[in-house]
Amino acid sequence: MTNDTMKRRLNVWRAALVAVLLSPFGGRLVAQEAVVTPLMTKELTDLPGKEALMITVEYPPGSQDPVHRHNAHAFVYVLEGTIVMQVKGGKQVTLTAGHTFYEGPNDIHVVGRNASSTKPAKFVVFLLKKQGAPVVVPTRAD
Repeated sequence: MTNDTMKRRLNVWRAALVAVLLSPFGGRLVAQEAVVTPLMTKELTDLPGKEALMITVEYPPGSQDPVHRHNAHAFVYVLEGTIVMQVKGGKQVTLTAGHTFYEGPNDIHVVGRNASSTKPAKFVVFLLKKQGAPVVVPTRAD
């Protein structure tokens, strides 16, 4: 997958975040959207049909993700700040620099947010997914 294709897919994710954060709250932005930066993608030739994708996610103060899933194995490593994560049926955890988090292909990510309303947070996500599949799929928590 080219960097342009990866950037287009990540832009779809950003648009989904904005759509969730806007209206029905009167068209006002509730929190700043996360900044997603692709670092690399690699076809995994020894695992036909699979690829690895590495991204960074920067949560501005007060930022949060809508409920979503990845349909992938997602490995998170916190670089800075404090984030709160939870998958459906799991415990909510607060993570700081050096902590890790895992989401499986069937997990629904119900909480993903910056724990601070004044400081940014940044983390790396390594995804093992079906080649060409979307990075994030908005979904419902129920």
